[in-house]
Amino acid sequence: MDRRHPTALALVALVALLVAAACTALEAPSSEPTAPPPTPTPTPPATPVALRVGLGFIPSVQFAPFYLADERGYYREAGLVVTLENKIDPDLVPLVGQGAIDVGMADGTSVITARSQGIPIRYVATVYARFPSVVFALEKTGIRVPADLKGRTVGIPGRYGSSYIMLQALLASAHLTLDDVTLVDFPDFGQGAAVEQGRVEAATGFVNNEPLQAERRGTPVTVLRVDEVTPLPGPGLATGDATLQLKRDALARFAAATLRAMDEIAADPKLGLDAAIRRVPELGADREMQLAVLEATIDTWKSTYTLANGFGAIDRAAWSASLTFMQSLPGLVAGPVVVDDLVSTDLLP
Repeated sequence: MDRRHPTALALVALVALLVAAACTALEAPSSEPTAPPPTPTPTPPATPVALRVGLGFIPSVQFAPFYLADERGYYREAGLVVTLENKIDPDLVPLVGQGAIDVGMADGTSVITARSQGIPIRYVATVYARFPSVVFALEKTGIRVPADLKGRTVGIPGRYGSSYIMLQALLASAHLTLDDVTLVDFPDFGQGAAVEQGRVEAATGFVNNEPLQAERRGTPVTVLRVDEVTPLPGPGLATGDATLQLKRDALARFAAATLRAMDEIAADPKLGLDAAIRRVPELGADREMQLAVLEATIDTWKSTYTLANGFGAIDRAAWSASLTFMQSLPGLVAGPVVVDDLVSTDLLP
């Protein structure tokens, strides 16, 4: 007869069960998938690296990720001292290629054109995954599809840049050319007001700007998007070849910090709105409008490709299709280039 205390017997049994369970766990591999290890990021240097960053024409809520990353100290934590500057795309691209500006927001179409002209610039992260440049018209004009542009007056800021290329893509989809429309130049970017005032029948603009504002003022508009016709690379981060070699780690940390802010703003747009207003106080005069602009901007960050691969991801197949299309237009691509000349994914996590 075993005279050991019942409690002791229970403890012995429990220990035996635990040991058996542990052995079984060691012998039988788990069927549960394991998470991949985190992607290593470059370690910030002891001495901060200065980066000059070029944004678009004027300070805007669409640049909220840069404002938020700066305000929350993400750039500082990454060992960077970031200076944000505003310039129009035709000025910014050569400066980036020369290394006078380290990294900038450049239209993908401008990168293709510049590279073909010998400017050593390269696209390193997608921001606008859907091409933001559009053609818009008042609903009452009857313009519904690209073919309806034939014989119409179309306002443009100038005969250059992404909007000019986008317009040609839309026309080509309807077997039209620039000769089939009457172009009216608005170098002061006043083509949106000209549409509402009836001075032109249609105009180029940005999906998160002119047509959105017209709709919110109670003026129904029709919007023609080029990404329904052919892929064109939207604005993203671009840098010069020499800068990429000299400051690769710093640029990778800058991209990671900016993409982190994009993720946060996509989850809560008011974070970006508040950061933009603190940076540019005059934006606070109409918070509802600026929030609508930001939400429309966030929508352009998203595509099937970035939803699958994350913000910043570069769709090489779309770039190849864009390059082929641009090479089919006279005078846009001056010299031979391939996708490997145009993009680099080295900086992406």
